[in-house]
Amino acid sequence: MSTRTYRDAVDHLNSLQSNAATLEAVRASGGRLSEFAIPEMVEYLGRIGYSTSDLNKLNVIHITGTKGKGSTSAFTDAIIRRAKPDWKVGLYTSPHLVAVRERIRVNGAPISEELFTKYFFEVWDKLKANNKTANPQTPLMPGYFRFITLLAYHTFLELKVDATVLEVGVGGRYDSTNIVPKPVVTGITALGLDHTAILGKTLKEIAWQKAGIFKEGVPALSVEQPEEGMTVLKEQASEVKASEFIVVPAIPALSQLKLGLAGDHQYQNATLAVQLAKKFLTLSTGEAFEEDLPPAFVEGLQSTKWPGRCQTVTDPSHEKTTWFLDGAHTLESLNCCMQWFVSSDAALRSPEDFEKRSRVLVFNCTSGRSGTSFLGAMLSKAAELLKTHGRNDDASALFDQVVFCANVTYADGGFKGDLTTLAIPESDLAHLKTQHELANAWSALVPSFPKENIHVLPSIEHAVNVVRKAGEGEKAVDVLVAGSLHLVGGVIEVAGLSHVAL
Repeated sequence: MSTRTYRDAVDHLNSLQSNAATLEAVRASGGRLSEFAIPEMVEYLGRIGYSTSDLNKLNVIHITGTKGKGSTSAFTDAIIRRAKPDWKVGLYTSPHLVAVRERIRVNGAPISEELFTKYFFEVWDKLKANNKTANPQTPLMPGYFRFITLLAYHTFLELKVDATVLEVGVGGRYDSTNIVPKPVVTGITALGLDHTAILGKTLKEIAWQKAGIFKEGVPALSVEQPEEGMTVLKEQASEVKASEFIVVPAIPALSQLKLGLAGDHQYQNATLAVQLAKKFLTLSTGEAFEEDLPPAFVEGLQSTKWPGRCQTVTDPSHEKTTWFLDGAHTLESLNCCMQWFVSSDAALRSPEDFEKRSRVLVFNCTSGRSGTSFLGAMLSKAAELLKTHGRNDDASALFDQVVFCANVTYADGGFKGDLTTLAIPESDLAHLKTQHELANAWSALVPSFPKENIHVLPSIEHAVNVVRKAGEGEKAVDVLVAGSLHLVGGVIEVAGLSHVAL
C-alpha cells in the first residue's frame, strides 16, 4: 500500500467540507436538519468502533457560549496542566488558524503531522469499510467538523488522556461534541447573538441551545448572563437534573493578575476557567481547594496562550511593523477588540508617538453578517475610547488605510491546504461582493476618508502587500487584523508570522 502523507490527509479532509449551498440549506431549513445531528454522530462513532460510554473515559470538561469559549477552554487547559504536570491533557477547539492539527492538542501542543496522519486514516478507513448506515438519510461520510471531532475522540482515547477540555463548535444541543454521556463538569461563557440562522434569533433560543450540554448528575456552571438567558439556563439545568447550577462568583485576587491573554473581557473567562478547573479536580481527585487562586492556577492563567485573539506580534522581518490580531466576528467581540486596540496595551502604548505611527485596518466578515453595523460599532467604540484616554482625535483618524479582502490565501487564487474553504459562494468571490459592501459602508460612515486609502482586494497576500508598502515609509506601522479567524490565520501564514505567533 502506498504511504499516505499529511497532505493527503488534509486533502481528504477538505473533500468533506460543506460548500456554500449546503450551509445555505441548513439555514433555509430553520435548523430542522439539526434534529438528526446527534443520532447521526452516534452512528458515525459506532462505525469507527466506539460506543458513547467509551467517551466517558476522556474525563471531559465541556464548554460552550457565544463569546470566550475558546479562551476559557485555553485557560482551563493551562490551569489543569500546571496543577497536574504528570497528566496527559487533551484540548479540542475550533477553528484552526494555520494548521488543522491545532484543533487537537495534547499537553498544549498540536499533535504532530505523523500522528495526525496515522489517526486520520484509521478513522477514514473504518468509515469507508463500515459503510452500512442505520438511517438511509445519513450521508456515508460525516462533514468536515464532525470528522475532526471523531478524530479528536479517537486520538484522545488512543493516547489515554487523563482529562479533556472539549469546546463546542456551534451552539451545544446539536453539536457533534455533545455525545459524551457524562462529562465531569459543563460550563457556559457569555451569551450573545451569533449564528442566529441556525441557533435562533433571541437570547432565550440561544440559551436553550447552549444549555443542551447540561447532563443529569453533572455540575453546570455559567458566568453572569442577561436575565432572559439566565432564566432559560436555570430551567434547563433543573429539567435535566444537573447536580448543581452555579453562577461563578467574582474572584477579587484575579484582577491583580496579568493574564496570558490580553483584554479586560478575559477576566470573566478566567473566572469561569478557575471554577471549572476546581470543580473538575475536586470531582476527579477528591482534592479540596482552600485558596481562591492556588499557585498552580496563577501560573496557568499567566502562561495561557491563545493565538489570534487580542494578540500582539512584532513582525520578525519588518521591525517597524506590529500586527494586532483578533479574530473577533460578533458585535460583542468586536467591541472587546476595540477596547483592547484603543488602549495603552496596543495603539496608545506610547501616546507621544501616536502621530508618528501609521495604522492600517485589515478586515473581512462573512456575507451574512452586516458590515455596516460591525464597522459602525467599531468606529463609535474607538471614538469613545479615544476620549476616555484624553485624546481629541476623531475616530476616523485612527486608521490611515483600510483593507477589505477575501479570505483567499494567495494572490493567484490558491489556498494553503489547511486554509482551504469551500464556504464562500463563488459568485461572491468573483465579484468581491462582501468586500465592496464593506468599502461602501466605510465610505458612508467616514465620508472624509480618502477613497484611494480604501482597498478592496481579492486575497490576503494582496492585503499583506499593502501593509508592506506602508512599511516602506518613514513611519512605523500598526496593523489591526479583525473580523474573521480565517483572515487572521491567513495573515499569520502569508506575512511569515507562524514561528512567532503560534
